[in-house]
Amino acid sequence: MAVQQSVGQDPYFPANGDPRYRVHRYELALDYRPGPNRLAGTARINAIAGRAALPEFQLNLADFRIGRVRVDGRQPHYTHRGDRLRIRPAKPIRPGAAFTVEVQWSGNPKPVASPWGGLGWEELTDGALVASQPIGAPSWYPCNDRPADKASYQISVTTPSAYSVVAGGRLLTRTTKASTTTWVYEQSAPTSSYLVGLAIGKYQTVLLGDPDPGLGGVPQHGHIPAHLLPAFSRDFARQPMMMELFQRLFGPYPFDEYAVVVTEEELDVPVEAQGLSLFGANHVDGARGSERLVAHELAHQWFGNSVSIADWRQIWLNEGFAKYAEWLWSERSGGRSAQQLAAAAHRLVSSLPQDLRLADPGRKSMFDDRLYERGGLAVHAVRCALGDDAFFRMLRGWTLLHRGGAVTTATFAAHAARFASEPLDEVLDAWVYGTELPPLPTLSMPPMPLAPPTP
Repeated sequence: MAVQQSVGQDPYFPANGDPRYRVHRYELALDYRPGPNRLAGTARINAIAGRAALPEFQLNLADFRIGRVRVDGRQPHYTHRGDRLRIRPAKPIRPGAAFTVEVQWSGNPKPVASPWGGLGWEELTDGALVASQPIGAPSWYPCNDRPADKASYQISVTTPSAYSVVAGGRLLTRTTKASTTTWVYEQSAPTSSYLVGLAIGKYQTVLLGDPDPGLGGVPQHGHIPAHLLPAFSRDFARQPMMMELFQRLFGPYPFDEYAVVVTEEELDVPVEAQGLSLFGANHVDGARGSERLVAHELAHQWFGNSVSIADWRQIWLNEGFAKYAEWLWSERSGGRSAQQLAAAAHRLVSSLPQDLRLADPGRKSMFDDRLYERGGLAVHAVRCALGDDAFFRMLRGWTLLHRGGAVTTATFAAHAARFASEPLDEVLDAWVYGTELPPLPTLSMPPMPLAPPTP
């Protein structure tokens, strides 16, 4: 596993995260009441100081009432303003020393304001969900909110027994007492704070595919409102085939399980979390109208979640590869080829302004359609340059070498170059570091034959 931490603050979100330390583990105990939208929580955070002593440090946490803060069991001095919880321990933490922070908080969670609307905790008509990308995690728990700071999580949620709780990871226990039920999930894989997903609602749970790990299967569950089950059964029927195909193309699925949640309400776009994806009722139509998005969110488990970005300038490494996974699924499942879809994307991007640079798109353009489409085209250009055999070996090496880690565009360029018979500098300079749209890249031969996924 290669873990690379970015140095300094994220240039797009300098108020988020503290690079002077890293978190090893979060243990969150939450009590949530859907009616009044009331959240009370306790966090135990195990962290390690960096190379310098820590006379003070900060966590990101939205506007809650703070009940208690402890550092290694002792009461520190702290202030909580502007979504920053600044903590000054009784004595400075030594360089490289492990330390533990405990925080109690309570209040009415609400989304964090951002240029893209509210992010993070969202109260639904009957329940709640969390969709935090990129800076919404502090809307519901205290965290070192930077994508490169990855930690394991245990999440305990107590809520009225009529509700189900779904989180990314393995369900350890579900315990009912009187009218409440406590759900405890464990996510042992390193996880970025924005990728901690949670959904609370009235769901039916169904099994997708063969979960036998001895046969290469991955436990896959769907959590959906009962009335959407017939449509869901058709729309997500081919997800197990996607899982099988992506494991062949990208390498083993990087987590223990995979879950999808469909809410009663509409969402603008589906949202990936670690081991979990969240879809709106509008993404279920019984006609597979959103199947490309099912593939896109599943692909993020490799590209973005397991292999994460060191800072938000690198977001094309998440979205470009997930976009290209859509094209690969289409190509290998009887739809249009990746070359045909690349041509359509090229026509679209050619009609739009040519001022976006994948390697550093700027905060305002992080989620621009051009980043997704041009990102997919950049991956296609690398495939065309390498040829299929080297390209897919490169992808499997990328996900294996950097599993659980954080990467940059420079990391990818160096990795891809190892699989190239000729330098890739011109390809990457044109597609990733330049702004003008290069000519459409074309595969020199038809795609490698691959047996269709088993139904």
